[in-house]
Amino acid sequence: MLSVGIISDTHGLLRPEAEQRLAGVAHIIHGGDISKPDVIAGLRRIAPVSAIRGNVDTGEWAEESGHRDGETRRTHDLRAS
Repeated sequence: MLSVGIISDTHGLLRPEAEQRLAGVAHIIHGGDISKPDVIAGLRRIAPVSAIRGNVDTGEWAEESGHRDGETRRTHDLRAS
């Protein structure tokens, strides 16, 4: 079974508790309001990341991410069990 971690509203801070809870997932989805590129870099040390740019995600790093405000991308069919 594919394990996916979902996180959002980190606002520039990736807490150790969040890193511990995400450990072992196959993929991470960040739902926006990342605030700093360091958060994505930290998440990528755990698993591949898909992210949606939130309203506080501005600046060159956010523009380079390739995602527009509120844009979603379908990467997998997810099923709850």
